Order: sequence, then structure tokens, then C-alpha cells
Amino acid sequence: MDMITQWLGWLPNLAPGLSVSLQLTGLALLIGFPFGLLLAVMAESKVAPFQWISFLFVEVGRGLPALVLLYLLYFSLPDAGITLTSLTTAIIALSWNTGAYASEYFRAGLAAVPLGQKEAALTSGLRGWTGFRIVILPQALRISTPPLAGLAVLVFQGSALAFVIAVPELMSKAFEIGSITFEYLSVYTLTAVIYGTLTLVFLGAVKILELRLGRHLLRN
Repeated sequence: MDMITQWLGWLPNLAPGLSVSLQLTGLALLIGFPFGLLLAVMAESKVAPFQWISFLFVEVGRGLPALVLLYLLYFSLPDAGITLTSLTTAIIALSWNTGAYASEYFRAGLAAVPLGQKEAALTSGLRGWTGFRIVILPQALRISTPPLAGLAVLVFQGSALAFVIAVPELMSKAFEIGSITFEYLSVYTLTAVIYGTLTLVFLGAVKILELRLGRHLLRN
């Protein structure tokens, strides 16, 4: 009971950090997913410069660990005369990392659209961007949704890395409590419970989404 009472006393102090973690996750997804779709479309285009730009962003975003990307942007950009806040840096780094991985899911979704659908768009007079927007893209998005939802869970977990550049997220607040109380094991256990609980909730939502989309695709 003492530990439960202790945890209940810490929750109000951890709540602002959890709010920042959720905001950071939401912004990374809000920016990263459209960015990933853009990279996927550029990679599939026949314009060589677009392909190379997409390749560069994807390979750097996937090749560098998110932690390295955070350090690189936060500590190296000031040498080039660009100074960003820790939160802005975290948003950019996580959005880049998210977009790089999301682009591969979008590319797989675009490739999975049946050739007959593409031919049907052409025979209906829907060519170029119009056919892509009306026929191809909606189906690709539906196919890509389950893995993207899974990626969203990983982005939430990865938001804890922002602690290293002093973003006041959940891990940062836990460290503050630990540094004052010296109850590191207890406060980090509580933090793990919070992360684990939310992750299980998110994974449950992803599973439900997969089942619903699976039934929808079967009907089609």
C-alpha cells in the first residue's frame, strides 16, 4: 500500500510530462506521415532528382538511430548558426524518423494496389494525378493503415528519447522526482507501468483497426 500511495502522490507531477510526450508523439505523426507519403510518391516518380531527394531523406532517417538524429540536430546546428529549442528539435527529429519509416509502408501500399485498379482508372479517363488521387491513393492508404498504426506506437515509445535534450516529457519528470526523492527504482517502475499501459491500449486499438480493415477488404 505504501508504494501505491507513493505512486498516487507522484502522478500529478508526472502528468505534465505525459502530456508533453503525447503532444510530441501527435506532432511527429501529424508531420511524419504526410512527409512519408510525399517521400513515397517522390521515390515512385520518374523524375530522377525527386528520387534522389527521397532516397537521401529516407536513408538518413532510417539509417541513423533517433537518438543520434536528436544529438546531431540539437548540438550541431548551432555551429551552423541555427539554434532550435529542445522541443522543436525533438519534433523535427522524430518527424523525420517517422516519415522515413512511413514512406516504406506507403510504398508497399502503393505497390499492393492491384494492376487492374490502375488500368480501370486509365480506361475511365482518370489519368495522372487525378487517377492517383481518386483511385490509387485511397486503396494504398487503406492497405498501409495497420502498419502505420503500429509505427505510431513505436513513435510514442521513442518519444522518451527526447529526455536526453531536456524536453520536459515523461522520462524527464520521472528523473526530476528520482533526483529529489532518490526513489529511482519506484518512480521508473511507475513510468514503465504508464508506458506499458498506454502501449497496450494503443496495440489493442491497432488490432481492432486491423480486424475492421480486414473485413472491409474481404467484402471488396
